[in-house]
Amino acid sequence: MSVFDPTLSAVTRGADASAFAHHPGYCRMFAPQRLTLGVFLPLRFYQGDMRVLQGQAELVRAIDRQGFAAVWVRDVPLFDPAFGDAGQVFDPFAYLAYLAAQTRHVALATGSAIFTLRHPIDLAKAAATLDCLSGGRLLLGIASGDRAVEFPAYGLAHAARGERFALAVDYVRRLLAGHTSIDSPLGQVRDAQLLPRPSSGRIPLVVTGRSQQSLEWLGEHADGWLSYPDATHDALGRVRLAEKIRAWRAAIPGGGFRPHMTNEWIDLVDDPHFPRTPMQGGYVLRTGRNGLIDLLGEWQAAGVNHAALGIHKAQRPAADIIQELAEDVLPLFPSLPGPQPLRQDW
Repeated sequence: MSVFDPTLSAVTRGADASAFAHHPGYCRMFAPQRLTLGVFLPLRFYQGDMRVLQGQAELVRAIDRQGFAAVWVRDVPLFDPAFGDAGQVFDPFAYLAYLAAQTRHVALATGSAIFTLRHPIDLAKAAATLDCLSGGRLLLGIASGDRAVEFPAYGLAHAARGERFALAVDYVRRLLAGHTSIDSPLGQVRDAQLLPRPSSGRIPLVVTGRSQQSLEWLGEHADGWLSYPDATHDALGRVRLAEKIRAWRAAIPGGGFRPHMTNEWIDLVDDPHFPRTPMQGGYVLRTGRNGLIDLLGEWQAAGVNHAALGIHKAQRPAADIIQELAEDVLPLFPSLPGPQPLRQDW
């Protein structure tokens, strides 16, 4: 069975929303012409002291109760001090499983699992397990990796990450679909099957950035696309974002709906009228809630379906920011109705 066997296109290629009509996490986050809100973890920036993460799960429980659509965690196997950002610190699958046991409705998203570094069997096993343990709330954000120091540590060539990423996506999809025979440069499966199976049949694979792929590949193979928002303090940024989304959607075979996501690190200040101001070279947006609401409306008009907000660089207490978002912003961009998560009584 070839990796690129065209007879298996329905399995190995991206799917429109109809394929996820029974997926609780996907349906909570995505619908055409709608935008929902998620929160990126960690809620505080790691600077060498793990105590900054204490109490984070309690705040995630509040995020769940308040009705946010999703929480996101990054995948950073090794901390590179030169890169400067340790990400979530915890392993994403282990930590999301921990959060799954403490929440009931919020979607659980990787942002993003590095498909080039882990073997597809391990990725598929972890994803299917987490999907079942969470009652079908997993969204699998995936990427080719941006931290060059990690690749030689795994014995892999950083320059080959694009090809390996595409092969891993195909391999993982076949495993999750229950195929018992797979031929791939990354490994061969003979008369064996992955268990467990995804709780609602399929797990969304959302590609982050280009992941070394062409726009045509993204249109054909991604169940959704998470791209960076460009400048968030002026009109040109939203124009470029809208153009980028239109180009991607034009590359989707058949033109069916697939969601677009973006994210921003925000420093939400007390003054609701504080103007949108780029900080740290544009890495962080300092703004009051009115500016944030305007930005989210612009994103929605541009075709964005979900906004993941990171507050780890903010100056105010995380609990205060989450409460303000829940009271004053979330009602304008509510999570969507859909199938309830499956029973979580494993």
